[in-house]
Amino acid sequence: MRIDFEGRTVLVTGAARGIGQGIVQGFREAGARVVAVDIDGAALAELPDGVETVTLDLADGAATAAALSPLGADVLVHAAGGVRGQTPKPIEEVGDADWMEIYEGNVLSALHAAQAVIPAMKAKGAGRIVTISSGAGLRPSLTGIQSYCSAKHGLVGLTRQLAHELGRFGITVNSVAPGFLRTSPDYERQWQSYGPEGQARMVAGIAMRRLGEPEDIAHAVLFLASAQASWITGQVLPVTGNPFP
Repeated sequence: MRIDFEGRTVLVTGAARGIGQGIVQGFREAGARVVAVDIDGAALAELPDGVETVTLDLADGAATAAALSPLGADVLVHAAGGVRGQTPKPIEEVGDADWMEIYEGNVLSALHAAQAVIPAMKAKGAGRIVTISSGAGLRPSLTGIQSYCSAKHGLVGLTRQLAHELGRFGITVNSVAPGFLRTSPDYERQWQSYGPEGQARMVAGIAMRRLGEPEDIAHAVLFLASAQASWITGQVLPVTGNPFP
């Protein structure tokens, strides 16, 4: 089975580093026209030649529509999100601003990105949307950050609801739920906080006995975005190295 995206336009949000960057690379190797979207313009500038870039705050719905709608995307991969530099604290100490920052970065941004690309997909009668959720969208979060766990559960819900709504237009909507990856400063701090013994316990608790890499997630995304996955929608694929999320 050969997965080929020649002649296809793929938008990847949260594309400047980590999982998003790995997904950009995967689609480039598969022949796609790739448009990388991120709030960090300086990091986008470091992506390889041949990748188009858009610096954008996806929490701004009007700006997102203006920037992304004209591109005529065949595929949207929403990898933007994360914990936005936050650390765990007792629930009674969580403020509204911190809560909404993570919700906007993970869920509202996904809504805005989807709203920007769906009209063109409907017009074509085909499209693929893949969200990057998390094991935290299927169970409690290892981060201990309540808003992050809630947001990723919300992203899974949005994914399934859009799949229900858009299937009649030939558009599939699925999610990949990664396990723990050391792909950002936030997650690297979390990894270091475990210390050598905690790190060893985490790896020993993974059936494959290793942490994931961005390409592990990219391979799953490319499959769900491909023609071979045309009858798969509303599903969450855990990519965790384990036989459970």
